Amino acid sequence: MISRLVIIPTYNEIENIESIVRKVMSLEPSFDLLIVDDGSPDGTGMKVKELQDEFGKNRLHLQERKGKLGLGTAYIHGFKYALANNYEYIFEMDADFSHNPEDLVKLYNACVEGSDMAIGSRYISGVNVVNWPMGRVLMSYFAGYYVRFITGMPIMDVTAGFKCYHAKVLKTINLDKIKFVGYAFQVEMKFTAWKYGFKIAEIPIIFTDRTKGVSKMSANIFKEAILGVIQMKVNSFFKNYKHS
Repeated sequence: MISRLVIIPTYNEIENIESIVRKVMSLEPSFDLLIVDDGSPDGTGMKVKELQDEFGKNRLHLQERKGKLGLGTAYIHGFKYALANNYEYIFEMDADFSHNPEDLVKLYNACVEGSDMAIGSRYISGVNVVNWPMGRVLMSYFAGYYVRFITGMPIMDVTAGFKCYHAKVLKTINLDKIKFVGYAFQVEMKFTAWKYGFKIAEIPIIFTDRTKGVSKMSANIFKEAILGVIQMKVNSFFKNYKHS
C-alpha cells in the first residue's frame, strides 16, 4: 500500500487551519496529514484536535511543540515522524493556501513517474505569483539567481516550500545535520538532495500570497538565506555525498 503524508507546520493559523485540513482530506488519491504546531496561542492546535474527532487520528496527525522553534526544525520533526511511521511519499506545504492543495496530486504523480523529489515551482514556466508586491517578486526571483550562481544547482525555484520527497531521499540525508531554520532550510534540503544525485523535477504551480493570517517572513530569515548559502557551499567541499 502506497502511503502519503503531508506535513504542515503552523503557528497562529486559526484562520486557515480548518479549511486547509478539509481540503487536503478531500483529495483523491487520499493523503494523510501531519500538523506540527509550535504552541500557537490562537488555538490552532485545539482546532486540529477537534478535527481529529471527525477525520480520525490515523489520518489527521498532530505534533505539538512548546514555542516557536522555526520552520526548518518543524519539517525535520515531521520528516522523522513520517519515516518512523513508514510513509513512502512525504510532502511539505504551507497552511495559508499560498500552495494549492490540489497540486499535491501533481507532485505525487511526478514522483511516482520516476522523480525522487518534486518541487512545486513558481518560476519554471515564467513568474507564477499572485498578490505579491513587485518588490517581493523581484527579491525572490533574484535570490534564486544568486543561489543558483553560488551553488550550481540547476533549479529555478530554489526557495520553494512546496515539495514531495520519496522516503529514500529523507533516509539518505542526515536530518540532524540540516541546520538552517528559515528559507535557507529549503535551499539546504534541495542542495543536499541534488549533491546526492537524486532526480529532481520542477512542476509548474501558481503561488498565491496568503489572504488570511500574518506572514512569518522576517529580515533575519532573509539574511540567513543570503549568508547561509555561501557557508553551505563551502561546507560541501568537505562532505562525502555517496550513498551509504
